[in-house]
Amino acid sequence: MSLLPDVVPLDRADEVFLERARVIAHGGWGMVHPNPMVGCVLVKDGRVVSEAYHEVFGGSHAEVLALERAGSEAEGTTAYVSLEPCNHFGKTPPCAQALLRAGVRRVVFGATDPGVSSAGGADTLREAGVEVVGPVWNSRAARTENPFFLHTAKDRRPFVALKLAMSLDSRIASAPGVRTRITGTEAECEVHRIRTGFDSIMVGAGTLRADNPRLTPRLVPPGREPVGRIVLLPDGEINSSAAILEDIATSPLHVFCMESAPARALDRLESSGVHIHRVAADPKESSLLDLAAVLGRCHELGLQSILCEGGARLAGGLLHLSLVDRIYLFIAPFTLGGAGLPAFGDDAYEVEWQQYGLACRPSVFGTDTLITLDRFVD
Repeated sequence: MSLLPDVVPLDRADEVFLERARVIAHGGWGMVHPNPMVGCVLVKDGRVVSEAYHEVFGGSHAEVLALERAGSEAEGTTAYVSLEPCNHFGKTPPCAQALLRAGVRRVVFGATDPGVSSAGGADTLREAGVEVVGPVWNSRAARTENPFFLHTAKDRRPFVALKLAMSLDSRIASAPGVRTRITGTEAECEVHRIRTGFDSIMVGAGTLRADNPRLTPRLVPPGREPVGRIVLLPDGEINSSAAILEDIATSPLHVFCMESAPARALDRLESSGVHIHRVAADPKESSLLDLAAVLGRCHELGLQSILCEGGARLAGGLLHLSLVDRIYLFIAPFTLGGAGLPAFGDDAYEVEWQQYGLACRPSVFGTDTLITLDRFVD
């Protein structure tokens, strides 16, 4: 059964089929943004007639695909949909109308559509005489399933996720500034899959210099590429041989630096195709960038979701300011000892950890465990 709490009690059969719709919806990860992930299962007499998920941005929605696969068998079915059927003409016609034309007799849906123009499908179906059950999930569960979509519907900054790979004793490197492999190949592949779901990947100067990352999803089948990579670089200095400069033609690079960063360094980066953004210093620590200003500029650039992959100082700063909406914790089964670099600094004790809760069951990748936490603020 799902970990998602509900607000509408369902019988066992309804729970099973709605959970199936939720699970298959995730097939759209990294492919449908900025649309939500949606799954649909059509059932008649306890038998699955067809199922589908929203596969690609601009393509047919889950309900339409499931109806097409069911054909005439769609009449009289119950449609289990993870998100309220849409009620507007966008890139595709309204799903609520498609369900009505197909003769679906009952609809059970998980989350309410928060869109101003797309919401209201449930009311349309009810007014036409279709039995409608939903929203089944509470607001926390709904945000867990489509975090970017529901976040950007109400917030004026990007959705920020933090990814940390750490040892059992919460170390992310064997020593400060030392590149250390923490997790195995299976976990690394999962990180690359996660990257495909975000608009941009962000690191700080320390991680850039220690790990020399490219920040691209190379270990998964071709799909949606993040539209930007972000480096917070107060002094604007990047080694000319840095790997992150190799993919600028296909994956834009945004460097955020101090207003006082030397023009020479920035001119060199701009000549390489890097986008430069000068922002103010942190009001409490003049050697660091103002993270709220960075995220505000990212919002202006149209970046709706950011995956932060380190390092410890940047992660701590984001957490301390309550700017992290999701945390991916990859935990490896070994320790690094007291000389290792802590994943969380002293400021972590001031983080309002009670705001975070388990988003889904922990997953295992090889010998490593992934724990996903979401920040729930009603």
